[in-house]
Amino acid sequence: MKQGRRRGPGRWGLRYRAFISYSHADARQATWLHRRLEAYRLPSRLRGATGTHGPLPERLSPIFRDRDDLSSAGQLGPQIQAALTDSEALVVVCSPNAAQSTYVDAEILAFKRLGRGERIYTFIVDGEPNSGDANECFPPALRYELDADGNLGAAPANPIAADARPGKDGKTLALLKLLAGLFGLPLDTLRQREARRRHLRMTAITALAVVVMLVTSALAVQAVVAKKAAERRQKQAETLVDFMLGDLNDKLSEVGRLDILSSVNDKAMAYFQSLPKTDVTDEALEQRAKALVKIGNVRSEQGDFAKAMDSYRASAALSEQLAKATPRDVKIQLAHADVLSYIGLMNWYQNDLDAAQAEFESAHRVLVAARSHATADPQLLFQLSTLDNNLGHILEVNGEFEAATGKYRRMLEATQRLAKLEPDNEKWQNQLALAHNNLAKMALLRGDLAEAIAGYREDLAIKTQLVDRNPRNNDARRNLVIGRATLGRTLALAGRADEGLPLVRMAVDGARTLNTMEPGSTSFQGDLAIYALQLARLERQQGDLQAATRLVGESLATSDALIKTSPEQPAWQRYRAEGLTERARQAIDAGASAPGTADLLRSALAILDAQLEKSPQDRSVVLATVDARLRLASISPPPLRSELAKQSMSTLDAQTTARGDPRLQILRVNALQQLGRVAEADAATKSLATTGYRLSTEN
Repeated sequence: MKQGRRRGPGRWGLRYRAFISYSHADARQATWLHRRLEAYRLPSRLRGATGTHGPLPERLSPIFRDRDDLSSAGQLGPQIQAALTDSEALVVVCSPNAAQSTYVDAEILAFKRLGRGERIYTFIVDGEPNSGDANECFPPALRYELDADGNLGAAPANPIAADARPGKDGKTLALLKLLAGLFGLPLDTLRQREARRRHLRMTAITALAVVVMLVTSALAVQAVVAKKAAERRQKQAETLVDFMLGDLNDKLSEVGRLDILSSVNDKAMAYFQSLPKTDVTDEALEQRAKALVKIGNVRSEQGDFAKAMDSYRASAALSEQLAKATPRDVKIQLAHADVLSYIGLMNWYQNDLDAAQAEFESAHRVLVAARSHATADPQLLFQLSTLDNNLGHILEVNGEFEAATGKYRRMLEATQRLAKLEPDNEKWQNQLALAHNNLAKMALLRGDLAEAIAGYREDLAIKTQLVDRNPRNNDARRNLVIGRATLGRTLALAGRADEGLPLVRMAVDGARTLNTMEPGSTSFQGDLAIYALQLARLERQQGDLQAATRLVGESLATSDALIKTSPEQPAWQRYRAEGLTERARQAIDAGASAPGTADLLRSALAILDAQLEKSPQDRSVVLATVDARLRLASISPPPLRSELAKQSMSTLDAQTTARGDPRLQILRVNALQQLGRVAEADAATKSLATTGYRLSTEN
C-alpha cells in the first residue's frame, strides 16, 4: 500500500482511526468488520461533542487493513510498521488462527511498545479467550503486559473484548461494543441510537421481506400446475429471490439486521433445494446456480464459511450439470470454474491447503478443456493465469518449489497470450510481469543465475514500457526502481558489473527522485536506504571506495531517519546493521585498525543476532547475519575466528529450503576457508561457478 503524507483526523494527529490485525484464515471476518466500522455514522446530535478519546468524528475513517500476503517468517514490513505507528487504536480479530499467527502477535507487540496498550480492542470470532490450549483465541502478546524493558512479562493483561460468537454478544452487539470503545462513548448511547434507527426503517424492510417471501412461495406452488406455466412463473419467482439476495440483502446489511438476512438466505436455500433437478430448462438451472453463488458470497462476507461452502457446492452441482451438457459453451465453463474457485477459496480460508489445491486444479482442468473452443478468450486466459498464480503460492508455502515453478510457467504462457491479444491492457501487462518475476525468483533460489537474469530482464522491460506510457504514475515508477535494482544486483552476481552497476545507479537515482517528491513516504525512504547500500557494495567491489563511502553514509542516514519514526521496525533495523557491516568492510579494505572495525561489526550483530533468533529461516536476515559474522571472524584472533566461522556454518546448514541459492553458497565458501577446510572450499567454489557466479568469495 502506498504511504502518503500524514493527516490528522484523530486525537494525536494520526493518519488512521484504527489498525485491524488478523490471521489470513480470518480474512472474511476482517473484511466484514472493516466495512461495518467505516460505514457506521455517528448520530448528528453527537458529532462535535467530546468522548473519552477527544472530539467525536462522524465516521471512523480511515481504518487500515493489510490486504497483502503475510510474510512466512512473521516479520513486519516497513509499511505495516508505519501504519501501526500512524494508528490511534488496534483492533484484533481473535480466533485460534490469530493465536497461532506470529504476524498478528508481532503487530500487537509493536503497538504495545508504542505506549498505546490501553487502545487495543479484541473482536472474538472463534475459540476461547485465556483457555491456554488449542482453542485459545488470544495471541501471547494480548494475554500479558509488557515489563519495564518492553518485553512480554508475566502479569496478565485484561484486553477490552467484544465477543461476536453465537451464544455470547453476537455480531451485532459485539460490533456496537467495539464502536463504543473506538469512539469513546458509553455502549447504551449507541444502543439507543440503533433502536431508534431500526424502528424507523425495519417496519418497511420487514414488510417488504414478507411480501417477497409470500409471492415467491405462491409462485413456487403454482409452478406445479402446468409445465409451461410453471417454467414462466418459476422464472419470475427466482427473479424475486434474486432481488432478495441482492437489494434486500444490501438494505438489511445497512441496518445491521443479520438475523433477518440469514433467515432470508436460509429460506432461499430451502426454496432451491425443493426444486426439481431434472426436466428443467438450462436457463433455469443457470439462474439457480448464479443465485446460489450470491447466497454463498453473502454467507462468506458474514464469515460463515461452512454455510457458504454449502451454497457453493449446491451451485457447483448445477453448474457441473450444465458444463457437461454444453462443453462448447465457454461462458458456462467459465461459470463452473468460477464456482470451483470459490470452493477452493473457502478451503484456503479454513486452512485446508490440500483441499484448496485440489479445487483450484479442478477449476484449471475445466478451463483448459474450454480453451480448445475459445483459444483467444481473454477472460478465460486471465482466469487460467490467476489460478496458476494461486496454485504456485500454495506450493511455495508447502516448500514444493519445483511444482510451484511449473505453475508459474503455465501462468507465463497464459499471460503471454493475454499480452498478444490486448497489448495496451495494463492489467494484462502487469500480470505478465508478475509471471516473469515469479519464475526469476524461483530460478535464483535454486541457483540458476542465467535463468533468473533472463526473467528479471523480461520483468524490467514490461515495467519500463508501463512507465513510458504513464510517466506520472509514481507506483509504476517505483516498480521500475525495484526492477532495475533486482536485475542489476543479479547481473553483478554473475560477474557482469558493467551491465549491472548502471542499472543499480539508475535505481538509486530513481529512489532519490521519488523520495524528494514524497518525503513523507516511508516506502520511498526504505527503497533509498537499501538500494544505496547495494550500490555501495558494488562500487567497493569495483574499487571506487570514495563513492562507496558516500553511498553507505546516505543509506545509514536514511535508515536512521526511518528508525526514529519507528524504532521497532525490523527491516529498517536490518538496513542499519547491513550499513554498519558495509562500513566495516570499507574500513578493512582501507587498512583501518581492527578494534574500531570490530566495534562496527559487533553493533551490527547486536541487531542481527536478535532478529535471527526470532526468524531463523528469513533469507534476508540469514544472509546479513552470516556476512557480519564472517567479516568479524576475518579480523579476529584464531580461537574467536574459528568459533564465528562454526556459528556461520551452523546457521547455513539450518536452512531448510532453496539451499542452492548462490548467496548462501558464497558465504559457505568463505566460512570453509576461515575454518581451514581448503579442499571443501575449493569444491564448493567449483560448484558455485556452475551457477554462473563470477565474483570473488570476498564480495
